[in-house]
Amino acid sequence: MGDLTDKELKNLKPKAKLYKVTDRDGMHAAVTPSGVISFRYQYRVNGRQEILTIGRYSAEAARTLTRAPDALEYGMDVSLAEARTLLARARRQVERGESPSKSKVEKRTASAEAFTFGGWAEAYFKHKADPKSGAERLADSTLAMRRSVYDRAIAGNLSKLKLGEVTPQRLKRLCDEVKEKRGPAVAVHVREVVLLVFRHAQACGLDVSNPAESIRTSAIATFEPRERALSPSEVRAVLTALDHVAAAPTLRSAVKFVLLTGVRKSEFIDATWKEIDFAAARWTIPAERMKAGKTHVVPLSDQALDILTAFRTMFGVSRYLHPGRYDGDTPISNATLNRVIDAAVERIRKDDPDFESLGVHDLRRTFSTGLNRAKFDDRWIEMSMAHAPRNRIAAVYNVNRYLAERKIMLQCWADMLDAWVKGESAKELIADAKQRAAEIHDDELDDDL
Repeated sequence: MGDLTDKELKNLKPKAKLYKVTDRDGMHAAVTPSGVISFRYQYRVNGRQEILTIGRYSAEAARTLTRAPDALEYGMDVSLAEARTLLARARRQVERGESPSKSKVEKRTASAEAFTFGGWAEAYFKHKADPKSGAERLADSTLAMRRSVYDRAIAGNLSKLKLGEVTPQRLKRLCDEVKEKRGPAVAVHVREVVLLVFRHAQACGLDVSNPAESIRTSAIATFEPRERALSPSEVRAVLTALDHVAAAPTLRSAVKFVLLTGVRKSEFIDATWKEIDFAAARWTIPAERMKAGKTHVVPLSDQALDILTAFRTMFGVSRYLHPGRYDGDTPISNATLNRVIDAAVERIRKDDPDFESLGVHDLRRTFSTGLNRAKFDDRWIEMSMAHAPRNRIAAVYNVNRYLAERKIMLQCWADMLDAWVKGESAKELIADAKQRAAEIHDDELDDDL
């Protein structure tokens, strides 16, 4: 084939394997299986065989005016005419004994080295958000958190520096300042973002040391698993986020049911319908399923009964309150509720990147802490938590002790959660519940004696 034409280029179709179409003076058009057409120049310089990718063919560029030669660079999207202009440049370099392919790499590296840290950070975020990045693409929530940390704690200090100016000493000082001002969790994320930006630059061919690799995370802060009890505002955030996560509505309700009742995860997962008494509004968990080995009675609030009614409607043929997704004869897996909570936390972190993780057991701790903060009788709370008696005298008490008071308290707790979700105070609800519990008559104590 002789000299190529734009018409011929537009009619080139991809095949199963890459193929070449010859043009002139050592240049050919390479057509990939995905349909990309690139101009390549094959030559010998200093006894070596080399190939230069001049640029990708662009039909759009072919329809516009040809750019001035000084505006053209190897690797651009170019028209056929522009590719031949670049070919002439490359041939002159070869005649001088220069490698156009090597000069292309050196120029790209020099351009990359001119990037500031802020420029590389933007390149990193763009790459991680691009659907074409494949497995490199980050989840929106993770990307948003890292972007927030960069904007709030890094950009003002490092964005205008060249990469070589971001030394381990400078980064450590920044982490220490952020730790003092914003807390250890944010400081650790500062190191991580800097680490990842430098790794992206290195992956793009830049020969630069990564200052974050010289700093151990433990030198900034160490984290011990802590007891997590949600504040009223955090309860509001979690329950609100639950309504929007991509999970079955019944699973979202199951998380709330655990928070309403204060039970352990296993106590809910293995619960069966024979344990539920809708008429008496009670859930009786048999001794063999309890950690303390004693039967436990849970008074059910109106909100808890509403959830159970929904479960019964959906899962009436199963023996379990909430069976597994694919088998009605088995309960949900041990990790299911935590996955739903993790999804809620990810959603919250879009607006509050520093929101801490939590698990199902933290809902039980929130139940206990919330009732203690409301200053309900600690004996009622301990009975509701099914904690083992603290002394031998207490051990003789019936498991139903304080049932009437606990019924009032748990209904109040459910109403407190509703109030917090609405952004309202629960003080009047608490005061009213305590007064009603104090006025319980002896004839209401049959279950307690």
